[in-house]
Amino acid sequence: MTIFIRDNYNEMSKAAAKIIAKQIKEKPDSVIGLATGFTPIGTYRELIRMHKEEGLSFKGVTAFTLYEFLGEGFDIIKPYGLDKSSARYMHEEFFKHVDIDKKNIHYFDGFTDDPRRTCQEYEEKIKAAGGIDLQLLGIGRDGHWGYNEPGSSLGSRSHVVALTKQTIDDNYEDFYRKVGITKDEMPHFALTMGVGTILDARKLILVASGTKKAEIVQEALEGPITAQITSTAIQLYAGEATIILDADAASMLSNIEHIKHTEAMSKKYGFRAE
Repeated sequence: MTIFIRDNYNEMSKAAAKIIAKQIKEKPDSVIGLATGFTPIGTYRELIRMHKEEGLSFKGVTAFTLYEFLGEGFDIIKPYGLDKSSARYMHEEFFKHVDIDKKNIHYFDGFTDDPRRTCQEYEEKIKAAGGIDLQLLGIGRDGHWGYNEPGSSLGSRSHVVALTKQTIDDNYEDFYRKVGITKDEMPHFALTMGVGTILDARKLILVASGTKKAEIVQEALEGPITAQITSTAIQLYAGEATIILDADAASMLSNIEHIKHTEAMSKKYGFRAE
């Protein structure tokens, strides 16, 4: 696990985009897992800039989104802002701005009548694509990955999850209250990649920004491994994990100076330290 600390959100976003771009340049047919939420937006905007200004192509890329709310999906009738689906977010914030082939974009079907079967089929699609080469992740305020809420199995596959009161309250304040949707009307369930599914990816990038994430970042990276904070599973990850934090999100880590020293020495001697 390699941790990078950047001065601010923009620098954090650029660092994450650079790693994703490197993956695609080295393997143009990469399978990439993509997260939604506020934190990855800067990364997507930098990737869009690299596509338009530097010729970074996504034509061969296959993409899997991390989760979807049950009962929601890309609704072309609803304007962006009212449609809070993961599919609509990814379309508006990223996919429509780059040259990715639509047939290579995979979403959970939030309108499904058989959620468990839909999750099983999602796992089968990931397997058929050869597995995920690189998974981009954020971290929830309670430490969840995707929508693997506290108590989710650290070995779980894609599954249906009931959202916690904390997540519902957070989503309401972040999204739904602003557009006049009540808590009773907003989604209370989601379809999500499991923690085990995430850990199967060959590489992970986790991005976090802001003081509100500082405590949970410290718990995820330095605390005990527990299903009550599903992102602590990153401590078990055997692949290449890169954690990119802005200074605020990193502020409660116990070994900040060593993290900075490690990066400086890695640059000096030309190898990646784990």
